[in-house]
Amino acid sequence: MRIITGRAKGIRLDTLAGEATRPTAERVKEAVFSMLQFDLEGRRVLDLFAGSGQMGLEAISRGAREAVLVDKNRDAISIVKKNIAKTKFSEECRPYCMDYSEYIRRFGGEKFDIVFLDPPYAAGLYAPALSALLNAQMLKETSLIVCESDSTAIFGKDEALASKFSEVKVSRYSKTVITILTPAKEV
Repeated sequence: MRIITGRAKGIRLDTLAGEATRPTAERVKEAVFSMLQFDLEGRRVLDLFAGSGQMGLEAISRGAREAVLVDKNRDAISIVKKNIAKTKFSEECRPYCMDYSEYIRRFGGEKFDIVFLDPPYAAGLYAPALSALLNAQMLKETSLIVCESDSTAIFGKDEALASKFSEVKVSRYSKTVITILTPAKEV
């Protein structure tokens, strides 16, 4: 796993051994950043299930202003910190070892331009995380939320929550589905 392009191009990133985290495949990461290429410069990024931190670090490498990297696993945050040091992005990155919901409760009101959501697929955390982000007023009208999952059913059966978002794009890469959302415009 490496940084694909930008200021830290080619730097190899560490990842946790074993099955505790599932790093985004390089092909999928490349596709995601191709979709976001014109939306990164100077933006604030939030990765609520950071794992190794590769999505936030890639965003910084490509011109994002700041990345907040959140993961509740202490070993994962240790890897995130090593990767921040490797890429020399300590000025632009803020790692937090806490559950996504605790982060949202503590820092509600902070606004982000891009949010990465890649929780364990079977944990059912997409809808709760999206709802919490909305309720804590952490999204702008123009925010992009990138959900990596194994299904297009990000909202489950929560149609009220689904109505609060618009799909920008849905793409499938083998078993991985990338759904990019933005807050729905009030009518």
